[in-house]
Amino acid sequence: MLDLTPLLKLYARRRAKQLARLDAVAAQEAQLARLMVEAGATRFGRDHDFSAIRSPADFRRAVPLRKYDDMWRDYWRGDFPVLDDVSWPGRIPYFAVTSGTTGDATKYIPVSHAMVRSNKKAALDLLVHHIANRPGTRLFGGPNFILGGSTDLVERAPGVYSGDLSGIAIKTIPWWAKSRSFPPIDLALIADWEKKIELLAKAAIDLDIRSIGGTPSWLLILFDRMAALRGEKRLPLKEFWPNLELVVHGGVHFGPYQSQFDSLLQGSHAETREGYAASEGFVAIQDRGPGEGMRMNLDTGLFYEFVPVEELGGANPTRHWIGDAELDVNYAIAVTSCAGVFAYLIGDTVRLVARDPPRLLVTGRTAYSLSAFGEHLIGEEIEEAVSRAAAAIGAAVNDYSVGAVFPEKPGELGGHLYVAEFAAGPPGDQALAAFAVAIDKYLLEKNDDYAGHRSGGFGMKPPAILVMPPGGFAAWMKSRGRLGGQNKVPRIINDQALFAGLRKFAETFKSL
Repeated sequence: MLDLTPLLKLYARRRAKQLARLDAVAAQEAQLARLMVEAGATRFGRDHDFSAIRSPADFRRAVPLRKYDDMWRDYWRGDFPVLDDVSWPGRIPYFAVTSGTTGDATKYIPVSHAMVRSNKKAALDLLVHHIANRPGTRLFGGPNFILGGSTDLVERAPGVYSGDLSGIAIKTIPWWAKSRSFPPIDLALIADWEKKIELLAKAAIDLDIRSIGGTPSWLLILFDRMAALRGEKRLPLKEFWPNLELVVHGGVHFGPYQSQFDSLLQGSHAETREGYAASEGFVAIQDRGPGEGMRMNLDTGLFYEFVPVEELGGANPTRHWIGDAELDVNYAIAVTSCAGVFAYLIGDTVRLVARDPPRLLVTGRTAYSLSAFGEHLIGEEIEEAVSRAAAAIGAAVNDYSVGAVFPEKPGELGGHLYVAEFAAGPPGDQALAAFAVAIDKYLLEKNDDYAGHRSGGFGMKPPAILVMPPGGFAAWMKSRGRLGGQNKVPRIINDQALFAGLRKFAETFKSL
């Protein structure tokens, strides 16, 4: 295989200079102006008088915040699947199918040709940051592994396809990258996740894989299956892929998985790098160390706005942009894109941690909070509590979900129940008790509302833990038709029926 890394390095040097000179405010002003011109003649553009928009302030006045349901009802549903000049010029060729993290309603997110180019540019930027950190890279000297969902797309109309975002990425991969990507099309098309993992493990175990990307929990399942083929429970990745350089992850908070990946990468020269790639666009990339935030992609066809989370649902919420957004504020992020979404709340919450260049951390989902009793916990706080609690007892958490358990009798207290799957199996009773205490301790220190409701034990019980044996969450996701690919275990479950189903499944799975 011809090593194309030298050509990648040439591109990386040029692009790195561009990024070093990039002015965040000017770049975002330019993106907005370009989007208004390009979409001005569409039905959406005419309805909102894009031709008169000259600034972010004009845009805020002309275009209200919208969610998926608003765009679907008002602009997409009537013409779907053929969207010609509706909210983006020309015909939309692809729709990324997603159900979100907690909901079951299928969503069809437009992916234009311009968005395909945007995603490719952002993906290359991820490699640019890798090369800056590893100048001796030989990344394209061997196959690069994308662990995604099925690449089998459904043709909904002539030239119009829908399917998993990773499937769209594979279908539109540049010609020069095809021979350096894995898996081959016959494996990529497999929809049965368990069969796919088995065949991928067998096919990849002796390849010279240079990079791999996917959701952390599904990557761990693959790695464990590879180890099982050699009669082991888990092996360092260097035992399979001595030239592995890069593990790209995203989709969920990495904290609970950090220790497991550190162990897997021990003795190798590989690094982990996070990408924030939503169905609506590739938002940000980790360009520094873990926890230092992801650098926002500011010149790839996206314009960003930030809405204080506490103002969501209000009549006139404040809308910031990169020119006036503040650091360390929990914002709902809204995207305007080259696929025809405008002032569109994608459902994520973020916190800016640096300004030059802008970097952010994903803190959760707009519906990703737990306040059954007025405790007002956000996803970031719960993620960190679980990570610290696992470290406190020397354990690794594969997956978990938390929800509220309400009192059933007068005088009882409600509280939170954590359904947790530990990598090494159920800890002992003493360790589990310490795990629950550590979660409680962190949240008491971090969140005044939680502390107030836990004060004296009068408002909420201490957290309780229900152990899910290894493999249980994957089995639960399979039972819901949500196994593999980009499907993610919901961390916070406010739907009582869904949470009751999980609890029952965990209790049943324990007895199998």
